[in-house]
Amino acid sequence: MLGLFMVLPVLALATADYPDFTPLMLGMTLGAYGLTQAILQIPLGLLSDRIGRHPVIIGGLLMFIAGSVVAALADTMAGLVFGRALQGTGAIASTLMALVADLTVEQNRSKAMAAIGGSIGFSFMLAMMLGPVLTANFGLSGVFWATALLGVIGVFVAFFLIPKAASMRRNRESMADTRQMKGLLREPNLMRLNFGIFALHFALMAAFVAIPTMLSNELGINESNLPWVYLGLLGGGFFVMLPLMILAEKFGYQKLIFIVSVAIMALATAVLSGQRGPLLTPLMLLIFFAGFNLLEATLPSWLSKMCPVGNRGTAMGIYSTSQFFGAFAGGLAGGWSLHEFGVDGLFVTITLILLSWAFVSVGLKSPRPLQTVVLSVGSMEQQDFLKIVSNVTGVEDILLVKGEHLAYVQVDRLQVDMPSLQPYINR
Repeated sequence: MLGLFMVLPVLALATADYPDFTPLMLGMTLGAYGLTQAILQIPLGLLSDRIGRHPVIIGGLLMFIAGSVVAALADTMAGLVFGRALQGTGAIASTLMALVADLTVEQNRSKAMAAIGGSIGFSFMLAMMLGPVLTANFGLSGVFWATALLGVIGVFVAFFLIPKAASMRRNRESMADTRQMKGLLREPNLMRLNFGIFALHFALMAAFVAIPTMLSNELGINESNLPWVYLGLLGGGFFVMLPLMILAEKFGYQKLIFIVSVAIMALATAVLSGQRGPLLTPLMLLIFFAGFNLLEATLPSWLSKMCPVGNRGTAMGIYSTSQFFGAFAGGLAGGWSLHEFGVDGLFVTITLILLSWAFVSVGLKSPRPLQTVVLSVGSMEQQDFLKIVSNVTGVEDILLVKGEHLAYVQVDRLQVDMPSLQPYINR
């Protein structure tokens, strides 16, 4: 993810003198990886169920390295688009999440997933600083060579540092099941959250079609100072959103803070569509990134709490696909809007998608503190198991699937009597 993010703050500036440069090609270059990621995310996850996690992860990283090399050698926008699309064929996020489920016990799985989410957030902030530094010293090709090197390091880690799971846990919490998709695609709350992550990454990718040029040309910020500007915007955005997240969790204002965050992002882009200046532009970008940071952290947690019991793996697969489609559509629509209507029209496009999201989100239900635990039924009769587990305090719902010796149990994490469930975990 660090390698994919590093081009965001520099691509618009570094490709301006390419012979086939157009705003539309710029947008396609930014978003091309999202299309191939979206198409392959779930299929590669399902393939890992058949042939194993490590072959899919290593194969995906090799494709990512190949795409990085193609982009590093490219001297046209078309070559960059191809390289970025090839990078995206290394769509291993869902397989990595399944491997985490294979290697962790139930009690630690949420912490492991949170650590991965945190590392992605950190990589985004680090990429905003490293991208301009590498470009200033080694050119745009240097960014892609560094990305290829990161891929090589990833292969080394996968080969030598990640243990092989004794067995793959083919359960519905860790992997997508195509039989569940039709029902989940129709579930109203999940539909709203999937549209939300689509809109969020649409807005981010579309904004980066113009943000580097705005900072350099309109505000006169030197390329050597861009890393500090991005650090200030993203770091400042993080500290702005942190108190809001604490308030939301403490007082149960999750839905209000959620909709307000979408609305202030829309307000920031609406202002940027008509008014920009030395103070106004950084302030609006700070608000934009504050909203982005809060929503990026909130959406996966909310989705996890809203998933029907036993459907988390499939729901997360659909969610990830929506996210990457959003990145592709944002780059494409952002480039087209910039070409047709200029910077003002670009931010109008982003504002409209964000306002649509705010409107759709009004119907969201506030999340309850629910989580799903996977229990082993073992040799017990299902009826006996149901009788025992359904009487445990805090158990909300139980799903038993014919042919599986597992039970998917939805619990209220604030009330559940976990010691009573412990004998059925990982036995």
